[in-house]
Amino acid sequence: MKRAPGPAGPCPVPALPRPARLLVVAAYVLLATAVGVDLASDPRLTFSPVLGTAPVLASIGTRRARVPLLTGVVALLLVAPLTLADPEVPVALHVTAAFTVLALTCISTANVVLVATRERELLRSRSVASAAQQALLRPVPERVDGLRVAVRYLAAAADAQVGGDLYEVLTTPFGVRLLIGDVRGKGLGAVETAADVLGTFREAAQVEAELGAVARRLDAAVRRRGVGEEFVTAALLTVPRAGEGETVELVNCGHLPPLVRRDGRVSPVGAEDTEDAEDAESDPPLALRELAEGSYRSAAFTLRRGDLLLLYTDGVTEARDAAGRFYPLERRLAALPEGAPGTVADRLVADLLAYAGGELADDAALLAVRRE
Repeated sequence: MKRAPGPAGPCPVPALPRPARLLVVAAYVLLATAVGVDLASDPRLTFSPVLGTAPVLASIGTRRARVPLLTGVVALLLVAPLTLADPEVPVALHVTAAFTVLALTCISTANVVLVATRERELLRSRSVASAAQQALLRPVPERVDGLRVAVRYLAAAADAQVGGDLYEVLTTPFGVRLLIGDVRGKGLGAVETAADVLGTFREAAQVEAELGAVARRLDAAVRRRGVGEEFVTAALLTVPRAGEGETVELVNCGHLPPLVRRDGRVSPVGAEDTEDAEDAESDPPLALRELAEGSYRSAAFTLRRGDLLLLYTDGVTEARDAAGRFYPLERRLAALPEGAPGTVADRLVADLLAYAGGELADDAALLAVRRE
């Protein structure tokens, strides 16, 4: 479920929230009332200066410069009948009102042009970053050596930057190797880092027998970039092929623990299968391995026939509802009916979006695997 990048064309105008629409309508009503009162009231009193608010109101919620421009012209023309209706008001006041309308028209029109230009540039940059990101995240086969696999990638809200979520599923001489990760940061820099990690993983996973050695190669790749405080959280797994056992190896580099659903119950990897509690702990994120002693640790857990393994990024667990509560992934996953990984992933995505009000603040990736 990748979201294809849109064309870098005209930006869609965001809909005004209902309270804002009501306030704008109220402002137009007040403006019309002021003009009507001016025409019908004491000739020694004028409301002509309030016409300056007309182009400002017209610029709200539009990306077309001609809207406030034409509105300002109309407001400027209205100064003349108000001048005739108020002959006892000094002419200098009407002239001042006309210049005020003219100045606010220019300012409102320029503001609309500026906002529209910046939104087009943002959309163009995001489209390029999205295209680059999606070119890296290759389609994953539905069936791989006795496993059924499904990937769902959710782009963040339109005004958020592209994130650095990444995933891969490879058939190797050592079994099926899985990767899911999240680059610290946003934008093209994060996509470039994700490209380095994926490229290194695709090569190292095929030649390194030890999963820890693959993690070391990834750590070195990120450190070589040397971009500030950049790091990557990642989970690497080796799943045996069909008929070669049920023991899965995991090296967790600061990433969220994978979940296993078995017989309707969901638990983090290592919670039940690992005898030593320290084995379930994660290593530092990629690029930060030198801060800890020793080599990468691997944990082993059992993936039986019918079990569902779920890998995910923090865009899932950090999604919030209207009350600011985080998405309870374990509980929601356990409540979903049984089904193929693709079906479960689709239901989980629908539930996540409904929980978060239809959009996410950060990109999110889900990788679901079930042994057939």
